Formats: sequence, C-alpha cells, structure tokens
Amino acid sequence: MPKRPSVQTTAAPLIPESPTYDKLREAASGCQACPLWKTGTQTVFGEPVGRPGPGPRVMLVGEQPGDQEDREGRPFVGPSGRLLDEALEEAGIDRSQAYVTNTVKHFKWTGDGKRRIHAKPNTTEVRACLPWLEAEIQVFRPDILVCLGATAAQALLGKDFRVTQQRGQPIPSAWAPIVVATVHPSSILRAPDPEARERQREAFVEDLRAVARLIREASSDRGGEDAHAPM
Repeated sequence: MPKRPSVQTTAAPLIPESPTYDKLREAASGCQACPLWKTGTQTVFGEPVGRPGPGPRVMLVGEQPGDQEDREGRPFVGPSGRLLDEALEEAGIDRSQAYVTNTVKHFKWTGDGKRRIHAKPNTTEVRACLPWLEAEIQVFRPDILVCLGATAAQALLGKDFRVTQQRGQPIPSAWAPIVVATVHPSSILRAPDPEARERQREAFVEDLRAVARLIREASSDRGGEDAHAPM
C-alpha cells in the first residue's frame, strides 16, 4: 500500500490489529482524530451494499457524509446516493457487488438557521481520516476502485490529480488493480439549471459505463472465479 502521509494526529492508532469490517466499524465509532467528531452526529462508516458474490468487487469512495447520511449513520442515502443508484443501474453496474464509503467519516457543515450546509473538509481532516479508508481498502480488497470527486481522488492519487482531465480513465495505482475517478454526484445536483444538470448526469453515466466495461473485462480475465475471502 502507498505510504500514509506523515501528520501528528491521525486515526492510525485506532486501527485494530488484523482488521475486519466489523472491527473497523466499531473502532471508528469512537474516532476523535480530528475536530469533526464534535459537529457530526456520528461516525458514518462505509458499508457493503449486499453480500458480494463471484466476480470483481467495486469500491466507491466519496468525500464525506451529507446531512441525511449524518442523521442515519449510513453512506449515500441522501439525494446524491439516489442519483448514484440510478446512474449505476443505467450504466449496468450491479450495486450488490459494491462497497460504498467516504474519505472523511464525519459530516462537516456550517450553520444557516435550521439548515446544515456542507463544508469541504480540509487537508488536515482528510489526512486524519485516511487510515480508515486505507484499512477499508485492505479489508475489502476491491478489484476496481472508483473515486467520486476531487477529495477522494486527491486523497488516494495525489494532490495534483485533476478529475476534469482524467475522469473515466484507468489510473495506475497501488490501491487496487484498477482505479477510476469521476465527479461526485452532488456536483450534478448543484448544476445551475436543468439542462446543465442533464448534461452532467449523462457524462457521469458515461464514466460509469466505462467502469462497467472494466468490470466485464476483469470478470473475463478471472473466468468468474471469486478470489476473495469473506470480509
């Protein structure tokens, strides 16, 4: 695995020995590696959507939980998650083979009356949380890793990575056999008008279709054999 960035405070000491999904989820529930635990309702850890069967595993990594995710304690259950579900189905990707998570596990927000407005996590917060994501990758062992948005892509592929320039393309990486970056679904929802939103949505689906082709190729290469141990 790539060397973790050197920072004074990270979640690294909280990672259990011989981690499993259940051990990681339990340990992450009490994480205080950065100040975001004070404002988030709870840790929102990643989760497998279904019980993975034979074939390539896909891991989808976003930025951070949103308001609804923070309240429910599950990733991608809000408007962005619904858009993602629709786009995956349209692209022909079986989400039961997927694991969904975020780079940062607590919701960062600013107040606006009764509304909680998303605030982008900073470099220190991303680095503090990175050991959790690294451990998730180690446990899930994805064949294909999809970075949704710049925060995830730059956390895993370097700060100079630009999603706009390399979206939908396989990227060499030690994190997984195949790594692809695309936009975060929330960026589509923020489009200024319906026409722009539909254009961005179509481009997002096309990126996911490229991922679907890579999944088929990986499945063909493996002959359908499930080489993974249970999580």
